[in-house]
Amino acid sequence: MASLTSLTVGGGCAAKYSAARLQELLAGFVPVEAENLLVGLAPADDAAVYKLDDDKAIVFTLDFFPPLVDDPATFGRIAATNALNDVFAMGGSPLLALSIAAFPEELPTEVLAAVFAAADEQVRAAGALLAGGHTIRDTEPKYGLAVVGTVHPDGIWAKSTALPGDALFLTKPIGTGLVLAGKGDVDEAVRWMTTLNKEAADLVRPFSPHAVTDVTGFGLFGHAHEMAERGGVRIRITAIPPLADALELARDGVRTGGDRRNREFAPVEADGVAEEQLALGYDAQTAGGLLIAVAADKALSLQSEFERHGHFIARVGAVEEGRGVVVGATVAG
Repeated sequence: MASLTSLTVGGGCAAKYSAARLQELLAGFVPVEAENLLVGLAPADDAAVYKLDDDKAIVFTLDFFPPLVDDPATFGRIAATNALNDVFAMGGSPLLALSIAAFPEELPTEVLAAVFAAADEQVRAAGALLAGGHTIRDTEPKYGLAVVGTVHPDGIWAKSTALPGDALFLTKPIGTGLVLAGKGDVDEAVRWMTTLNKEAADLVRPFSPHAVTDVTGFGLFGHAHEMAERGGVRIRITAIPPLADALELARDGVRTGGDRRNREFAPVEADGVAEEQLALGYDAQTAGGLLIAVAADKALSLQSEFERHGHFIARVGAVEEGRGVVVGATVAG
């Protein structure tokens, strides 16, 4: 039987459509009746949010991609994590998920069963239920979820509302694409890609963050670019926490399919920054951490709270007046 990754041309979030082309394609596409659509495409965010009443809104997202690992259960767990994390990035809690699946008929049914079972386990860990889905035949395997969650209308986290003076934090290290492509510490990369952002979101919530997004296929610089562009601010990146082996692999010339597309989408000011550090910032992440903009006077308390609970967090920069993304001369942290 062929390995899962041998059946794909690009797996994980590196398979995302070009952000620049997607932005052009969706420009001006807004539903006519949008009174209760609190978050849609103007501007787009990590999920759509629709207001039901004064106390409740639904969060709706979907995400799927080809395999980036060969083990079916690991693939299902990563894909589920990636989709569920969009709800956490909006400040919401997942309720219900449906599978989106496409597999070659030649694959043994136990392969599909392992994908589904692992996804179900991860959905339950997120506090939701996997209640069905849709499966089609395809020569390239793909899997993901459509997820519905809830959020209070006043508790939505957008990526477009960062304020000058905010501190910028990241809740997972960067480099999953590089590590998988370069055959580095894959076990460590998988550990992070199967870590739900639920607990990180719960720790962030009491600090009333100004803006939040999750770092996935557009890389740290791409998602920082979205935060800056849509918020009318400048993001200054001063540190990038690398995943084990990621910086060394980038220095050796390893790149993923998303690297070029992400550079085209999100140009940055980066005088004096080493190429391997830029490659780290542009690396397409799968099921990455939360990128959080929080008032500077809450920064130390937020960091202490994460450390007290044994959760990873890194201060990666700040929000300033201006536009665009600026990268410091020394960014590996």
